[in-house]
Amino acid sequence: MAPRTLFRTVAFAEAVTWTLLLIGLFLKYVTSTTELGVSIGGGLHGFVFICYVMVSCFTWVNEKWARGTGLLTLVSAVIPYATIPVEKSLDRRGLLSDSWRLTSQSVDPQGLLEKLQAWVLRHPLAAVVTAVVAATAIFSFLLFLGPPDTWFD
Repeated sequence: MAPRTLFRTVAFAEAVTWTLLLIGLFLKYVTSTTELGVSIGGGLHGFVFICYVMVSCFTWVNEKWARGTGLLTLVSAVIPYATIPVEKSLDRRGLLSDSWRLTSQSVDPQGLLEKLQAWVLRHPLAAVVTAVVAATAIFSFLLFLGPPDTWFD
C-alpha cells in the first residue's frame, strides 16, 4: 500500500473511531443508558489511535517532513476529527507520495530510522507481524492501566 493510501485510510479510521467514542460518551453521560459504547468505542479508538501514530511516524520518515509537519500529524490525533483536514492539507501540498522511497535496493538508507524503514519495506510480512504484536502489546498495557481518568488517582 502506498504512503498516500495508507496515511489517508488510517486518518479516516481515526475520525470514524472518534465518532464511535463520542457516541459512547453521549450514551454514558447524557442518556445514562449504558457504558458499553465507551468500552467498545474507546477500545477501538485507542487501537486505531496507536496505529495512526505508528503510520504517521512511518510516513514522516518516508516523506522527510519538516519537524513541524510531523508533529502536526501526531497532535491531530488528539483533537476529534482533526486527522481529516490534516490529511487533506498534506495531500493538497503534495506531501503524501505514491511510493515508498526505501523499497529500492539502490537507495541507501541514512540513519537509524531510515534503516529501520528500509528493513520494514523490504520484509513486509515480518514487519506486519512485528507491528501487530507491538500495537497489541501497547494496547494491552494501556488496558491493564485502565481508563485514562484513573491513571493518576
